[in-house]
Amino acid sequence: MAGEEPYPRKILQYMEGFLVSKALFSACELGVFERLQGSQWSASDLALSLGCSEDGMERLLNTCVSLELLTARTDPHGAVVYSNTEMSSMFLLKSSPRSLCQSIEYSSRTIYLCWHYLSDAVREGRNQYEKAFGVDSRDLFEAMYRSDEEMVKFMHLMNSVWNICGRDVITAFDLSPFRCICDLGGCSGALAKQCVSAFPQSTVTIFDLPKVVRTSQQHFVCNQDERICFCEGDFFKDELPQADLYILARILHDWTDQRSVELLTKIYQSCRPGGAVLLVEALLYEDNSVCVCVCVCVCRWSCAAGGGSSV
Repeated sequence: MAGEEPYPRKILQYMEGFLVSKALFSACELGVFERLQGSQWSASDLALSLGCSEDGMERLLNTCVSLELLTARTDPHGAVVYSNTEMSSMFLLKSSPRSLCQSIEYSSRTIYLCWHYLSDAVREGRNQYEKAFGVDSRDLFEAMYRSDEEMVKFMHLMNSVWNICGRDVITAFDLSPFRCICDLGGCSGALAKQCVSAFPQSTVTIFDLPKVVRTSQQHFVCNQDERICFCEGDFFKDELPQADLYILARILHDWTDQRSVELLTKIYQSCRPGGAVLLVEALLYEDNSVCVCVCVCVCRWSCAAGGGSSV
């Protein structure tokens, strides 16, 4: 109404947004959703089962109810009991094929800590792994893969992302004409699995750093699937395998424009005649505001290096 003082609703939402994140993180880390699966518990019983204080558990449960992650009702004895929502059962259980638990754990224990130093990152123009974890941060991936345990955690993060949206990404275009596919920086192989599932006549080579390949073979990709193979290397330093289609999914945003052009040039030179590159990235709008959508596009070359191209 005219004359009313403005109320900073959006600013307050932004200011307190981290509270929502930490409530979700904590509920997952404490095992709330796992314990509630298929049953209903009171706050006191759940607190006793999970080794928590009753008051703290009740507050956390009520927060999750307000976030529509849990439901609450009063049983015939007058006690309030809690249960999972359909969304929580689908995405917040470790046993679910669409589980986001590993991604949530990585966000809580790694990404959240790095973002604590966002002001320093803006001032210095570099990542903050050194302040957050005490490791050399000059090489981003050396910092991210600072131990075998941390590398597995990151790969679980990527695995959960592609388990949710990988099918949509792979089927955004008809990729059936491309029989030989190379997934550059293919990490855990989750997108490769989606690819051979959607296009069973195709084979996918996962190209990644040697230690990533070894970890993927050990933890993520079954050797019985002959349609998926691996190639160890650094895509800036080593020769790329020849392929009909190259996949760059969440890769280019890690590098400067100059390095991205360098990589795309290498792909162009290695691509077979009539081949293409599938790009999957989050983009900015033309006014530089953030685009929350993921852009998926195929750039197809009409011939090998030296020829024309079409999009």
